[in-house]
Amino acid sequence: MSSLPDSRTLGRARLSFADLAEIDEFVRTLERFERGEVTPDQWRAFRLVRGTYGQRQTGDVSMLRVKIPQGVLDGAQLRALADVADAYSRGFGHVTTRQNLQFHFLKLHDVEHAMRRLADAGLTTREACGNSVRNVTACPYAGVAADEVFDVTPYAEALTRHLLRHPLSSTLPRKFKIAFEGCPTDHAVAAINDIGWRATRDAAGRRGFRVTVGGGTAILCTSGQELFDFLPAGEILTVAEAILRVFHRLGDYAHKQRNRMKFLIRSLGFAAWRAQFDAALAEVRAEGSPRLPFDPEDPPVETPPRGPRPQPPSLSDAAARAGAADVRGPGLTPEARQALPVLSGDYARWVHTNVRPQRQEGYALVTVTLPLGDVTGAQLRVLADLAAAYGDGTVRTTPDQDLVLRWVRSRDVSDLYRRLAAAGLGLPDAGTLADVTSCPGAESCKLAVTQSRGLGRLLGEHLRKHPGFVAAAPGLDVKISGCPNGCGQHHIAGLGFQGSVRRLGDKVIPQYFVLVGGGLDSGGARFGRIAAKVPARRVPEAVERLVSLFAAEAEPGETPGAFFRRVQIAEVKGLLADLERITPEDALPEDYVDLGEEAEFKVETMEGACSA
Repeated sequence: MSSLPDSRTLGRARLSFADLAEIDEFVRTLERFERGEVTPDQWRAFRLVRGTYGQRQTGDVSMLRVKIPQGVLDGAQLRALADVADAYSRGFGHVTTRQNLQFHFLKLHDVEHAMRRLADAGLTTREACGNSVRNVTACPYAGVAADEVFDVTPYAEALTRHLLRHPLSSTLPRKFKIAFEGCPTDHAVAAINDIGWRATRDAAGRRGFRVTVGGGTAILCTSGQELFDFLPAGEILTVAEAILRVFHRLGDYAHKQRNRMKFLIRSLGFAAWRAQFDAALAEVRAEGSPRLPFDPEDPPVETPPRGPRPQPPSLSDAAARAGAADVRGPGLTPEARQALPVLSGDYARWVHTNVRPQRQEGYALVTVTLPLGDVTGAQLRVLADLAAAYGDGTVRTTPDQDLVLRWVRSRDVSDLYRRLAAAGLGLPDAGTLADVTSCPGAESCKLAVTQSRGLGRLLGEHLRKHPGFVAAAPGLDVKISGCPNGCGQHHIAGLGFQGSVRRLGDKVIPQYFVLVGGGLDSGGARFGRIAAKVPARRVPEAVERLVSLFAAEAEPGETPGAFFRRVQIAEVKGLLADLERITPEDALPEDYVDLGEEAEFKVETMEGACSA
């Protein structure tokens, strides 16, 4: 299957990203490792570039990350993911903040079979992990948003194909992230990527991008610095390759904790880094600049789906199929949330939070809320049918760990809701305080300190039971990470929570740093300020108090994001001081047990597996 670019397939219908030969290579290298011909370090570097992580559990346990370029999935791909979930994982997959889909608790010898099933549908795990160019993400509303400058999808896909298996793409000092955004709002969080592309036009109306470089969170949170205020769209491949050459040549290969591109820019200084980039850019141009596979001023355009749409599954069929999901542990598993599909107040709330008009008259975008980003194999198959019957046959994953159906006729929204609800996919609150984002945390990650998924589930369920708090702070978001690395993107949340540990006498308890005021705006990324350290089980109370503070003290028209950037940290700290205090004498037995766990909490951080 070819992964070469073809302008006829950009967008809704795509050529494969897979390569069967590299799956054969994976099998041969695994055999060599098992015979002792490949060292553990060599095997680790190899498997990471093929999307296969080791988990924190001992024994034969792996995580497989599937690249979802621009978050676009068609029906065949949804069914392939469902098959992998059911046959080789826990009966469900996990949507990540970088629009990928992950499967946990795979046996290593099942990875080959999973890769082959994914390749059947054109999906790959190549360069999903390791020191490589990771999944190129894009705005999930691209092509249909009312306020976008232009659709960035064709450009993002072209760059994906140019860099996939590129000689530099898997030989970098560290991981490298790229995002495209076409809307005024940075839905793709381009500001915290190594390269951020923001669609713009010049005075003559030509298409181009504002380009930022060196963004990132974790250690040294950095908003990307402007490299171009306007780069003609036809030059994106050339500029990306020049940036990668500088990182490849000058990046720090020795120190994992300071070898992202933001550290290189900081150590050189932006002017000196820019000089290196200019030299590399001239070099690429002298060799012959790579070209887009379409006219940059006349790219493929997404049009309404043509022809008759298939009949949707009946309500009873959607409910029966989703209800028959074989979901199993270990770890937290999705809960059945099937509901009677009636057009009640629940429907009105769902429409308010999960439905928005497309710029194309008569069509709507519908967001499917996925608590913790989890979706079962059975639900993926139902979604494939619903996307074909009501949309354009595709869905898009989002950085909020949800799914979006596009090209839903406005008159069909209520029928679609009934079937989503019957399949346990009719939850409201997309993009609200209750739509909690969380990394996998200590359930599987070697670096994590706390069970962030446990807190995510507790907090999401608590807020859904108290919709008044959700309504009181429109636009406020909650993001959780189990360690400082920030896979849950807690640094850029209005309310962010970072897992930590506190010693009480001869025991330890899980706790969370509380960060306030993070977010994204026209100036780039704004990073949250640490306001408190709260024991895990007290976080819901902390959130309620912070929402109440906003409701009581916000100025007229002030958004939650603006308020939490303005409020004095001393005031927030005082508000949470009694929640922060805990002693061995007043600690409850459950305080010593992490959320989502049964055994007493203990710290078990390990060497990370995300770089070779």
